[in-house]
Amino acid sequence: MILVPDLTDIERNASSDAERRIARLLREIDGDTDAVAFHSVKLRSHAYKQQAEADFVVLWKNVVIVVEAKGGGVRKYDGAWYSVDRRNDWHKLADSPMEQSRSAMYALRNILHKEGVGWFAHEAIVVTPDIDTPPHSLEWQPTHWLAKDDMSVQGMAYALDVIAAAAQTPPASRKRARTEDLRARLFGEFTRMPVIDAQRGAVIEEQNRATASQARVLASLARNPRVMVFGGAGTGKSLVLVESAKQDADQGRSVLITFRSPELLGFFAAHVIDRDIDLVPFGQLEPTKVYDAVFIDEAQDLMTAEGMDTLDALVVGGRAAGRWRMFLDMNNQAHVDGGFDEDVFEIIAPEAISVDLDLNVRNTQAIVHMVQEYLGADVGDPGIVHGDRVQWHTPGGDPDVDEAESIAQQLVADGVRKEDIWIVSTTSSAAPCLTPHGFVVTSPKYAKGLEAEHIIVCDLPLSFDKAGTAAFYVAVTRARVALHIVASRDDRRRLQQLLQQRVVTQ
Repeated sequence: MILVPDLTDIERNASSDAERRIARLLREIDGDTDAVAFHSVKLRSHAYKQQAEADFVVLWKNVVIVVEAKGGGVRKYDGAWYSVDRRNDWHKLADSPMEQSRSAMYALRNILHKEGVGWFAHEAIVVTPDIDTPPHSLEWQPTHWLAKDDMSVQGMAYALDVIAAAAQTPPASRKRARTEDLRARLFGEFTRMPVIDAQRGAVIEEQNRATASQARVLASLARNPRVMVFGGAGTGKSLVLVESAKQDADQGRSVLITFRSPELLGFFAAHVIDRDIDLVPFGQLEPTKVYDAVFIDEAQDLMTAEGMDTLDALVVGGRAAGRWRMFLDMNNQAHVDGGFDEDVFEIIAPEAISVDLDLNVRNTQAIVHMVQEYLGADVGDPGIVHGDRVQWHTPGGDPDVDEAESIAQQLVADGVRKEDIWIVSTTSSAAPCLTPHGFVVTSPKYAKGLEAEHIIVCDLPLSFDKAGTAAFYVAVTRARVALHIVASRDDRRRLQQLLQQRVVTQ
């Protein structure tokens, strides 16, 4: 069974050893290809609390099962319920464990019904792995309280089967939720995407909340062996890739994440730490190791006959029958680094299902509108992140790195941290370096797939051909908070001509 988050995160963050033990058992259960278990689910719309929490929400054979886990002992005395810790100290509970599970279940039901999922079977259970005999009560079925004897993979799977088999049936007048819709909605509600950095400010806070919506694509990635994920810059492709790769590794598969730019190595390494996942730039791959699952970021850079032959040799079952995921931006990025062969793409695309990421979780509205206006690039819904307008600077001298550095110095004087500023020279292909004043200067080639809070773009292309347009596209879509563009009058004139050409073409 798929765990969300994966077992490594649950082991690290679970509040009780009982939850860790249950998670280990759930991960080993087979028997339902659609099964997924979400840990530590925060539930809004609770009947009498501002927010409740379910220890686990399990989708098993199209039944949503809410699990309340209680380690140690559980006692009822004089009408009140208590938990008993290993020192035999008693702690009074506000409700019985079963009532806690049921109230979370009703909150979840209300959330999903309001979102139009349709009718679905739902059950509440309690798992107490440290007691021999569950307490008896007419308030619940004995099958819905699991104890020590159920704490095995076979025992847990059998218990889930019994609960699912006895679940409610839909009323004749109600439309039943489809499994794929219910599964996707659960992923969308309860998956929490990783945060790139400990960012600050209202704009960043809004973006971090928005990233949860990208989890919906994970439902498709988990079910299908070969998937192409399409999304413009800023739609969260790399973050979705990370979460999907962690799930595959958690299922015991050997996993490779590969990419063209070596600069992405640091990004991915920070997110898959302590996981058995290989991170290898595409150009450094050795043909001696074969993987159960291969993830390719910025796959438009590798869409060549040679690149696809390499994939064919890397994955168990070969490209046509193996398990792989490609994450692509079809707008302009393929012309910055690597190669994109349309004929090869037409051969590869039918081998996989296609899903789209259409929500921009990086760029402000102003940046998204500017990219759409000048370049006609689809970088997702611009209605998510609000922030400052794009700042245009027309210097008296050359619109180069020196001019960009003077803007960076002013930002620092205004309170911006130096490490949050990147200068991107669109005509460069050099690796990142530091200016004499300590500001990062990079190129579209090395900035691709990465981001910074404040971006200053300079050295605009002399020609907005495919390569020039691609470089400009990559540069301006790196910013999370603010974008500054250093442009001479000639640069502005060329951009206006680019805009006019788009209007005429449309």
